[in-house]
Formats: sequence, structure tokens, C-alpha cells
Amino acid sequence: MSTYTATKLTPMLETHDIQATLTFYTEILNFTCSKKSDDVCWLTLSKDEIEIMFCTPNQHRNLHKPIMSGSLYIKTNEVATLWENLKSKCKICYPLEDFDYGMREFAIYDNNGYLLQFGQDL
Repeated sequence: MSTYTATKLTPMLETHDIQATLTFYTEILNFTCSKKSDDVCWLTLSKDEIEIMFCTPNQHRNLHKPIMSGSLYIKTNEVATLWENLKSKCKICYPLEDFDYGMREFAIYDNNGYLLQFGQDL
């Protein structure tokens, strides 16, 4: 196999309601929509060093609902403040906790059901 340089990883997630996804990430999580297609079938959302793309389902991979077996883990230096701001606005997976592995974190679900974890080193 030839060698190559990987320069960035940007998750591309499907959504059946791209407008609701845009609203959730910009109004609840304070992301910015940095790019979108003219017909708004895909968009790129960014916050500081994080970038996530969303697209509507297409004929190559048309699932009935968004699925992901893992989560998006977002590190922050203000996890307690973020928890206070989000806990009444989102569906909670687990509340703010300190873990033996050295992280303080919590997890929520976005409007699509994707799991978003937010963590800070203890």
C-alpha cells in the first residue's frame, strides 16, 4: 500500500431533517454553519477546532433513521458551565460525573439521536 498523509477527519452524518439539525447545532450548541449546498442537502457546522458535516440521505445509503454505534466526544475546558447551559435544553444520556479514568463528563443526544459526550480532564 502506498503511503499518504491524512490531514483531517470530519464526520459526515445523515439527518432526515437538516433544518432541525442546523437549528440544534447553531442555537443550542453555538456552532456556526460555515458551508452549505445551495439546495441545503448538506452543510458543515463548526465550533472552534471542531467540524461536523450533515447530509440528507441519498440513493447510495438511504437508511430509515440515523444510526451510529459510537459517539462524538468533544473535549472542553468548561464542562460544568456547558452542562448547566445544556441540561434543560437536551435529552440527557447521563449527567455530569467524575470518572476514575480522569475525566469529568456528561452526554446528551442531538435532535437526530446521535450521542454527544462532553468531557474535561480532572
